[in-house]
Amino acid sequence: MSFTMSHLDTVAPDAAAPALRPLLRIQEVAALLGLTARSIRYYEEIGLLEPAARSEGAYRLFDEDDVERLRFIKGLRDDAGFSLAEIGQLLEDEAARTRNRALFRSSRDTAERRAIIEDALVRIDRQIASLQAKQARLAEMIEEALDRRGHLLDHVADLDGAVEPGAHVEGGRTPARRQAESAR
Repeated sequence: MSFTMSHLDTVAPDAAAPALRPLLRIQEVAALLGLTARSIRYYEEIGLLEPAARSEGAYRLFDEDDVERLRFIKGLRDDAGFSLAEIGQLLEDEAARTRNRALFRSSRDTAERRAIIEDALVRIDRQIASLQAKQARLAEMIEEALDRRGHLLDHVADLDGAVEPGAHVEGGRTPARRQAESAR
């Protein structure tokens, strides 16, 4: 991802930040990602995002990590159809995975390590269940769309005279419907 310096603000580094980092204002991030500033503010309000910094004028400032997080949120919402609550859970699970990894590496206590792994398993099982539910719902939606397509192909066949209007064969399926079903 590239940012042009003419569109960036910088903030002075604090003790945790090793150097100046390029930051974008909310309007720039919104334009870059095709979101509204209001959506970004809402994501912050519900805890999906925390801007990297605030300017002296209290403007929200976003770094590359924030932009990537917003891109991820937008993809889950728009492309995968996840609700904001589901996205929040996925983001929390990912943050917990990062914390658990650090805890696991720093611990030599077998019981503590087992508890960390058990927590990770619960979280990943929840993610798998959520993704499988989405997959099942998408499969149902595809099936319904294919049925509607087959129905429309039946009408085309009727109009073309390939089948007498209202005549159906083989369990109520016209040749056009069977063709649509075989395309699955």
